[in-house]
Amino acid sequence: MKLKRLTLGLALMALATGAAAQQTLRLSLAEAQQYAVEHNQTMKNADLEVKKAEMERWKTLSSMLPSAKATFDYQNMLGYEMEMKMGGAGIKIPLNPNGTFGVNVAMALSGAQVVGTMLQNLAMEMTDISRQQTEQQTRSQVKNVYVSILVMEQTVGLLDSSLANLERLAATSQSAVDVGAAEQVDADKLQVQVASMKNSINSTKRSLQMLRNSLILQLGAEVGTQVELTTPVDDILSVDAAAQLLNQPFHPENNYNYQLLAKNEELATKQVNMAWMDFLPTVALFYQYSGKTYFGKDEGMNMTPPNMIGASISMPLLTSGTRYASVKSAKIAQQETRNSRQQAEDGLQVQFNQLQYDLASALETYDIQSKNLDVTKRVFNNVTEKYKFGRASSLEVTTASTDIISAQSNYIQAVMSVISAQVALEDMLNQ
Repeated sequence: MKLKRLTLGLALMALATGAAAQQTLRLSLAEAQQYAVEHNQTMKNADLEVKKAEMERWKTLSSMLPSAKATFDYQNMLGYEMEMKMGGAGIKIPLNPNGTFGVNVAMALSGAQVVGTMLQNLAMEMTDISRQQTEQQTRSQVKNVYVSILVMEQTVGLLDSSLANLERLAATSQSAVDVGAAEQVDADKLQVQVASMKNSINSTKRSLQMLRNSLILQLGAEVGTQVELTTPVDDILSVDAAAQLLNQPFHPENNYNYQLLAKNEELATKQVNMAWMDFLPTVALFYQYSGKTYFGKDEGMNMTPPNMIGASISMPLLTSGTRYASVKSAKIAQQETRNSRQQAEDGLQVQFNQLQYDLASALETYDIQSKNLDVTKRVFNNVTEKYKFGRASSLEVTTASTDIISAQSNYIQAVMSVISAQVALEDMLNQ
């Protein structure tokens, strides 16, 4: 009985494990992008970097706030008595056990701390911009892989249809050879084309599986998850929407790379302010409380005041020109970052123009390859029909089948070029 229960339990566990391994996600493009933003490990690290920058900011800010410390001291002289002689007479003073409870509150403030807090604010803003840039890159990568899978699936469907036609022609040709109505070489040529078409299909399916694995990795889903794509490729590949990007103006301040460079320049300016702060004094304040208690019968002498406050100001006087050199160095670094930003702004404009040219070229190529694929399919169907009635040779069938494989490959490349150019331009415009 126990053995049966154990077997049943193992079977249920196996079924549960299999069900988990075969988890299926049905995702549109927008859903896939959002899923990746929530589960992709790179995105998780980017979110953690923002939190870490916020903690660094609070650590710097807390150095400007008051700090408090409590202490307790206990002393026991083990019955020792201090003897004092006055005019030949002696007085013994017992040193009873005693304890002291103290509280110390201190606060120090300098210009460098204030500027340091501003620097941490900038660092947090830069980290947040980097997180947004990572999210943009994640969405773009998911879109590229998503479209690649859809196009590959279309390719497999087209090649399967062409293979079915070739196999029927090859069978018909072999039958004609068997009855002496055709030559064996014609049937052999068709068999070679069938094998070539199968090889192309298998290669495409292997590429399709690699793309699916890549999508799972981008999504951050568990290994073994099955993903069903619900957005048709025609809904994603909008030629009109892509063409509208060619008329969009470029605003550098919307670009994440430019925003990081602008923040870096602002950071360099704050570094100059930080260097100037070394000329300013540092102010410190403190309050101290000490409560002393004796545990013996008699109170001892207590010369410690219970409350005390104090303040200090430290002013640097002479550092042999070190502080002035630090200011000059910070100003030079500031000018370098300003030059880098201006150069990057010009470079981004050139890059934007190039991406527009790339997209325009990709759209033109896509239009040509779409028409070429349509013509090639019609030619292939026409040749195969003619071959059935003996009005076309096996060489024409071979040429037509080779042309359709080539046309399909060129069409895939054209589609991916449009998508890649469109995504790159959208990223540049931060759309």
